[in-house]
Amino acid sequence: MQAETAEKYVALQDRLRKLGSAVVAFSAGVDSTLLLKVAVDTLGPEHVLAVTGRSPSIPSADLNTVAALAAEVGAPHEFLDTCEFEDENYLANPADRCYFCKSELYTRLTALAAERGFNAVLSGANADDLGDYRPGLKATGEQDVHTPLADCGLTKTELRQIAAELGLSVHDKPASPCLSSRVPYGERITPEKLRQIDAAETFLREQGFRECRVRHHDTLARIEVPAEQIARFADPQFRANVDARLRELGFQYVALDLRGFRSGSLNEVLPDQIRYG
Repeated sequence: MQAETAEKYVALQDRLRKLGSAVVAFSAGVDSTLLLKVAVDTLGPEHVLAVTGRSPSIPSADLNTVAALAAEVGAPHEFLDTCEFEDENYLANPADRCYFCKSELYTRLTALAAERGFNAVLSGANADDLGDYRPGLKATGEQDVHTPLADCGLTKTELRQIAAELGLSVHDKPASPCLSSRVPYGERITPEKLRQIDAAETFLREQGFRECRVRHHDTLARIEVPAEQIARFADPQFRANVDARLRELGFQYVALDLRGFRSGSLNEVLPDQIRYG
């Protein structure tokens, strides 16, 4: 571990130690997993609870593995059903959709923490998130949710390095944002759309694409895979298999984005004043 990263890691431990106990918003990504691991090692498992919000927007692969991952780091774990799909503000899918989702999650987590006697709720937001378009971060401030990774200046690259040194199985896991992030802003969010997306991405991962997105443009599925893997679609049989499977899922048209995979590509259409404030 480089000296600067090691200093941040020690600062993270100190921050957590001062809190005494915490509920960790646990998504099974590398950020929240590392945060959970450090919390357990610093505070002891009896003073930590990992909680995963459960709704139609969470990829099934994450829901199926999150409990085992919490056990891997020695943390008690619970699911918490959230109700953002009862909020018209969320379903309308505005540019700040994430705010309504995170507000729902953190409201429930802070209530749970108070009920169980935990001193704080922790988010896995990192320092890189502060420079990106993340409307959900507004909810952390409103709900007094702590962001110790970001506060200590830990970047995604540093978090992956630390996770690898600690032997966490998710150290190289691709990011897995909520399924609603595949629906263009302004197009209504529905559980049916998200099930289509989830099944389509599951199929692509089964074909060997660890990192992929299926953007939902009504009857059209726009596939994003890493640019260096686009050549696989030159094979007629492979292309036909992908087309057939996505049509089975209800898409009428299947397209491949020639620019390749781009995290948050649907943000590209937002005006600069929204994306960059």
